Amino acid sequence: MSEDDEDLLVAAFLAGDPRALAEVYSRWSALVHTLALRSLADPGEAEDVTQQVFVAAWRSRAGYDPTRSRLPAWLVGITKHAIADAISARIRLTELTDRLEGEERGRPETDLADRLLVADELQRLPAEAQRVVRLAFFDGMTHVQIADRLGLPLGTVKSHIRRSLARMRDRLGVSDAAAREP
Repeated sequence: MSEDDEDLLVAAFLAGDPRALAEVYSRWSALVHTLALRSLADPGEAEDVTQQVFVAAWRSRAGYDPTRSRLPAWLVGITKHAIADAISARIRLTELTDRLEGEERGRPETDLADRLLVADELQRLPAEAQRVVRLAFFDGMTHVQIADRLGLPLGTVKSHIRRSLARMRDRLGVSDAAAREP
């Protein structure tokens, strides 16, 4: 791609031309996906990050300054932030999962009111998310086992669990500090 062609593409992208977004994605999605896959070692998460990067780039295109960096370099910067966010979310999910599993083992008889409250919140989740959460926490299945059983991509299973736990935590009024304390 010549410098003039790239300049035209950038101008169209900044102007909000959806065809320019499609071209930007076509040219640099493999770069973004490769960086995400190498960092996360999870194809599903890498796909999620790739999608997040291009959505973020499109939404924040007004903040892109072509005089400061070329478009691929700007996309790599967004990718690095998205990867860091994915790793942080993975860590938080693992900690919360470990904590929930530890509480269940240490407390065989959960308070009935708490169980009813959690059951009610679980019912408010979309059907597919409910199935995923039930399989993970009540049947003790791994993310890979759930993906295989339901025929879903692994990244989708992880996203359902992450979003569902966050939604339930918010609706039940559990603060991050309370969720992390032993």
